[in-house]
Amino acid sequence: MNVVVCIKQVPDTETKIQLSGDTLNPQGIKWIMNPYDEIAVEEALKFKAAKPAAIVTVMSLGPKARVSESLRTALAMGADEAIVIDAPEFTDNNTAAKGLAGAIKTLGATTIVYTGKLAIDDNASAVTQMLAEYLGFPHATGASKAEYSDSAVTVEREIEGGSREVIELKLPAVVGANKGLNTPRYASLPGIMKAKKKTIKELSLESVGVTSADTKLKYSGYQLPAERPQVKIISGDAGAQAAQLVKLLREEARII
Repeated sequence: MNVVVCIKQVPDTETKIQLSGDTLNPQGIKWIMNPYDEIAVEEALKFKAAKPAAIVTVMSLGPKARVSESLRTALAMGADEAIVIDAPEFTDNNTAAKGLAGAIKTLGATTIVYTGKLAIDDNASAVTQMLAEYLGFPHATGASKAEYSDSAVTVEREIEGGSREVIELKLPAVVGANKGLNTPRYASLPGIMKAKKKTIKELSLESVGVTSADTKLKYSGYQLPAERPQVKIISGDAGAQAAQLVKLLREEARII
């Protein structure tokens, strides 16, 4: 019984991002497992606790030397196996989804796939849905509650207006985890030591069926937003302020 968790490594929210030209400066960036993906790992481990025959495999797509750190964190939490799909630093969502789907298919029959509802670096919330499409599995994202039977998972998710939606998915399925689904455990010291000794299986994009034609979004570089002009304080009585404001809007801002 294969249970898969797809994780992404992202910059820590407290990291101050700096640019080197039009690319990210890697110096000083602290990389962590995407917080929503930690919830996905914990849910997979809970599933395994209820069904001991399950094998939990975590996988990630990206530069193998870097993303392997997050995979070892998941192994230290209790995952059984790990796979890294080596890919360039910038990979669009379609390429990531197709690569992960290709890697999942190499495992054979899979019961359930977990992801985080989104990655906190780009907030795209797209890979879960694309992954489900490539696998041909039903899916639900933003799951804050999940109940399991032998053939289905019932997911509760938040929708607009504070309401909740309940969806029953026939297994195999893809579930995107949200806050409230569980509380991720900390990796224990024995778990960390065991994770260091485990082998992470390495795959290439080509071996999982990804080609250059699958990249739909081309990298064009990063740039900082333009600096905002200094704020001007208008003094005087209401009439003088209004006259000065109109003058500035007409002569400087040129919007009237």
